[in-house]
Amino acid sequence: MTVSARLAELGIELPAVVPPVAAYVPAKAHGDLVYTAGQLPIVAGSLPATGKVGDGPGLVAPTDAAAYARQCALNAIAAAAAAVGGPDRLTGVLKVTGFVASPPDFTGQPGVVNGASELLGEVFGEAGRHARSAVGVPVLPLDSPVEVEVVFTWE
Repeated sequence: MTVSARLAELGIELPAVVPPVAAYVPAKAHGDLVYTAGQLPIVAGSLPATGKVGDGPGLVAPTDAAAYARQCALNAIAAAAAAVGGPDRLTGVLKVTGFVASPPDFTGQPGVVNGASELLGEVFGEAGRHARSAVGVPVLPLDSPVEVEVVFTWE
């Protein structure tokens, strides 16, 4: 099944590529790989939330952050697809790196980044299984709670 057919089956519309916020491109192909820049959970031009992820007042709930990581992965698919001529040229996922803005006592970064990993598995099936890192950081661009970069395979 093609990526576009699977997205349609899941009822997911591929968003427009999020424009860069600095001096870089959203994705770049090299050989049979496509590397995305870090993707923020931008929807319709803005972040759905800002701040650090954790449990407690003033923090972004981990379940919300996982949904934002899912949006990051969807934005990554859009960026990679644009770089190689469409989503159906993408064949799988090699590596995911997720960054979670969080206070020092928060250790749930893997659960947050699961939002991205699970979406990629839903879309790519077995070819969506990937190596991954989930890293806690003090702050991300635009005060985003999460950022995800993906390395795809393509043909």
